[in-house]
Amino acid sequence: MSIQLEIVSPEKVVVSQQVDMAVLPGLEGDIAAMEGHVPMIFLLRGGVIHLYEGNKITDSFFVESGFAEMKETQCTVLAKEVKKLDELSEEVATKRLADLEASFQEAAKGNDAEKQRELTDEIQNARVMLELATSVKK
Repeated sequence: MSIQLEIVSPEKVVVSQQVDMAVLPGLEGDIAAMEGHVPMIFLLRGGVIHLYEGNKITDSFFVESGFAEMKETQCTVLAKEVKKLDELSEEVATKRLADLEASFQEAAKGNDAEKQRELTDEIQNARVMLELATSVKK
């Protein structure tokens, strides 16, 4: 019993394969996509998608927000950014977080609440990316 999983970034199709299960970082919590799941569409938060064969994780990917559509035998993920965990760079993630925090401070000085809300989500995603990049190196 498996599903067809597609993980797509703006640049390319990152994954297109059969998996027994994929655990996705839903906005309201993690969601397991598996055969027979009730069809649904939901938002993703920045986090990790784990691919399973049986009870074993076979691959893991960082995703930076997006959404997923689940059907009984298929799951499609459209994400702003997708990277294999071992491709994450601690240096890149640290710089991204610092740049976003500086932009947030500029938006705060200008009383730009809309920009602050937008940057808050991006900062959270950058923190997740940095945490994952750091833990993969250990």
